[in-house]
Amino acid sequence: MFEKILIANRGEIALRIQRACREMGIKTVAVHSEADADAKYVKLADESVCIGPAPSSQSYLHVPSIISAAEVTDSEAIHPGYGFLSENADFAERVEQSGFVFIGPRPETIRLMGDKVSAKDAMKASGVPCVPGSDGATPEDGDEIIRIAKDIGYPIIIKAAGGGGGRGMRVVHTEAALLNAVSMTKNEAQTAFGNPVVYLEKYLENPRHIEIQVLADEHGNAAFLGERDCSMQRRHQKVLEEAPAPGLDPKLRDKIGERCAEACRKIGYRGAGTFEFLYENGEFFFIEMNTRVQVEHPVTELITGIDIVQEQIRIAAGQKLSFRQKDVQLRGHSIECRINAEDPYTFVPSPGRITVYHVPGGPGIRVDSHVYQNYVVPQYYDSMVGKLIAYGATRDQAIARMKTALSEMVIEGIKTNVPLHQDLMLDAAFVKGGTSIHYLEQKLAAAKKGQ
Repeated sequence: MFEKILIANRGEIALRIQRACREMGIKTVAVHSEADADAKYVKLADESVCIGPAPSSQSYLHVPSIISAAEVTDSEAIHPGYGFLSENADFAERVEQSGFVFIGPRPETIRLMGDKVSAKDAMKASGVPCVPGSDGATPEDGDEIIRIAKDIGYPIIIKAAGGGGGRGMRVVHTEAALLNAVSMTKNEAQTAFGNPVVYLEKYLENPRHIEIQVLADEHGNAAFLGERDCSMQRRHQKVLEEAPAPGLDPKLRDKIGERCAEACRKIGYRGAGTFEFLYENGEFFFIEMNTRVQVEHPVTELITGIDIVQEQIRIAAGQKLSFRQKDVQLRGHSIECRINAEDPYTFVPSPGRITVYHVPGGPGIRVDSHVYQNYVVPQYYDSMVGKLIAYGATRDQAIARMKTALSEMVIEGIKTNVPLHQDLMLDAAFVKGGTSIHYLEQKLAAAKKGQ
């Protein structure tokens, strides 16, 4: 096992990884920008290194600074968390070339799954169902693009092969708009991702977003840890997640989960990963794979009792999975609310000093957060200040506990989206379960209209 791990991230995930390491008796190195010098995880780390000014391009995304920090502290491995460099194959390669262990998949696997076209090809070869679409990148010939779109059937969604996080996508409803939309998406993809390749997919009108959590070691063992429903989204960004997915047939879950585990074995996957699907009319359609730990991993941890971050570390150290598929038992229900420093209605970011901070507790409540009273939320990074997770024996109990926890949560000095989550816990469609990925945006649009 490693003696010292460098955590190449910030915020709540840096603290989460640190806690996993401390439990395992592993020393931690926190890297931080100048803006994060007073962060909780920096104070709690065994060592800390300032890697640059506040902008992430000069700190958390600056590879030479991170590698240097690992060298001067004699770290053995680097955990990238999520976001920033976590799915950057070049970074993973640099880490390994510099003599450190990258806690994640191999660089070639990250590349394979990072390109949406090659990822779909790999999934098709492994028997994972994909959204009907173009066979690879769109051709140059306009007539051929029109023919492919006709075969798929409108509406069509154009996606950037190198895209992610809801960017690089455009929906087209008519043939007349198709070629211009393809051209625009290509230009945007080149600017945003340095890769102009786009592909076409059938646009599903009312799907849910359901994802399968997997863990795989380098000894050929792979297992899935059930599913999460992440359909409550705004602008393709998740707001709330839960596990298991309400109303999903367990037999169907096991069937798709086993296919995901088999795909991991086929591509030689190593570490934690998530297969993301659109789910409509009883069918799963693969959209992408995230080759890292997800923001929403706690809901899976609570229903399985498996520490996903510790498993990542063990796998990176060359150990076998500490469990088999037959050991994975899903118990109860868990819901996670992402608490963001933003106006709950306009979603404008709200950085600044937290003057009063009180977190809820009680049975089944977990709070993953790096903030504290008098902490200053920087303006330079993602607006998430924490995650509030509720667990119950049933979904109804998890909702009841979440309502109570939200009512106890006090964050003053900045605005947060706690009122939005309180509203969702009372929303009849959410309480029933099974809303589509468009539900929240439609709800917010209707509320704005009614003002």
